[in-house]
Amino acid sequence: MKRTKLSATAGAICALTLTMGATLPSIVQADDVTLRSPDGSISLTGELVSLQDGTYTIRTELADLRIAASRVTCIGDACPADKPATEQVAVVGSETIGLGLMPLLLEGYAAHIDAEVQPGDNINKTTSQTSLIADGGFGDELAHYSVNWIRSSSAFDALMEETAQIGMSSRRIQPVEARALRDTGAGNMISPDQEHIVAVDSLVVVTHPDNPVQTITMDQLANIYSGVIKNWSEVGGEDADILVIDRPERSGTRSVLAEVFKAALVATIAPLEVRIANDSVRAAQLVRENENAIGFLGYAFQRGTKALTLVDACDLPMVPDAFSARTEEYPLQRRLYLYNRADNLSGQARGFVDFATSPAADAFITKSGFIGLGIESRPQTADGERAAMLTDQDADPYEAPFMRDMYEQMLDYDRLSTTFRFRTASSKLDERGRIDMQRLIDYLSDQPAGTQVMLVGFTDDVGPFDNNLALSKERAQDAFDALLTAAGDRINQLNISATGFGEMAPSGCNLNDDGRRINRRVEVWIKRGST
Repeated sequence: MKRTKLSATAGAICALTLTMGATLPSIVQADDVTLRSPDGSISLTGELVSLQDGTYTIRTELADLRIAASRVTCIGDACPADKPATEQVAVVGSETIGLGLMPLLLEGYAAHIDAEVQPGDNINKTTSQTSLIADGGFGDELAHYSVNWIRSSSAFDALMEETAQIGMSSRRIQPVEARALRDTGAGNMISPDQEHIVAVDSLVVVTHPDNPVQTITMDQLANIYSGVIKNWSEVGGEDADILVIDRPERSGTRSVLAEVFKAALVATIAPLEVRIANDSVRAAQLVRENENAIGFLGYAFQRGTKALTLVDACDLPMVPDAFSARTEEYPLQRRLYLYNRADNLSGQARGFVDFATSPAADAFITKSGFIGLGIESRPQTADGERAAMLTDQDADPYEAPFMRDMYEQMLDYDRLSTTFRFRTASSKLDERGRIDMQRLIDYLSDQPAGTQVMLVGFTDDVGPFDNNLALSKERAQDAFDALLTAAGDRINQLNISATGFGEMAPSGCNLNDDGRRINRRVEVWIKRGST
């Protein structure tokens, strides 16, 4: 049997589609080639299978291995005579991602693979051209990225027409879109290999800085955007007509507001004064230019406007900070997605998607003004809002002892932003939960031996108190079991337990479906001083 020589440093392993743990003896045959990086960190010898889409495939005893042609030189008589062509990567979809997030993600990816970003000439106001040059700018052109931002729906149109390899969307793909793509051979669009959450984004409701209104209830906001409220005096402001800044009907940003309100938005109401902004930058500009304007835009695009604090139906204030976005407890927020077909993802496009969904991208996502999926720790203090709920003097006498128990326990623990939610009537984690589980395992594996971790379940307030208490403990146990199964022996050094506190300390308002969904959760607590 032919033996194949494989050698790669730890830093170069990420370029391969298979990680290898040993170097094998070598018997080089006539039809073998050697793929070697300029710095010697990668050296692979084996039978050349193909050079396609800028990627070499060589056959070894272990498996067929793939590596980007731009990272190595091919040595041997069987090497292709022609230099591999530069990969062309088309990215289409959401303006929120394309305009706000992609530039820094491409910068981060370039640094990750020791390349340099070379901006190209922009074709128009909604398209950017970027090249990645190998070896820190001294090598060959690895790939040329064309990023076109229109709206989320255009991502799925482009994937359908196969005019893009990557689609950007500020909303999840709709079932009808997924089925249509599946029927063209695109695969299962909601599989982990094709649907990728890269960040979360809070939608901020903004006014002009001189507007005296500081807070607004969700009902008031809905009434403004449905045309019922037309004057600022109706929400505690001055006597002035409200100028409503809206977004195009198919905008992913607008769909978040429509989903929360479960009603038609302002575009169908003729009497209101309405301006349409095609993107968040324009929305911020229109609000800054008019003292009576109100608009909504992505967290990263506030640009001198004033953010309003939202108040829910239970009088709970909701602030669009990073922690509440990561826990998904702020009502106006969305996940930001990248999508790809199963049959159309080249080497550099795949490498970019892998980077964008890895912890290595978190710093660049934060720098862009968006919120990555990294884990944040927050103290649970005696003077916080949660503590005030648990020490309510008017609490039900039967429930009061349970509230005191939670209060006493939580003061010793910080809450991590990792928060698990399960599909309705299921013990399976949703697509965000699968990502969070792996990140939590990585986080906990670095904690000192003996660190105490608690998985804490909660429910909404539908049903008897005792039943909800039991249900919360069952759901925490489900998360506990899923964590240990996924982690294997990586977190054996920790003391992990599971408990539940039922409907206590709600994060959302139990008067509506969205609030009840927020309250059905499993939190992760870690003993204070351990992080």
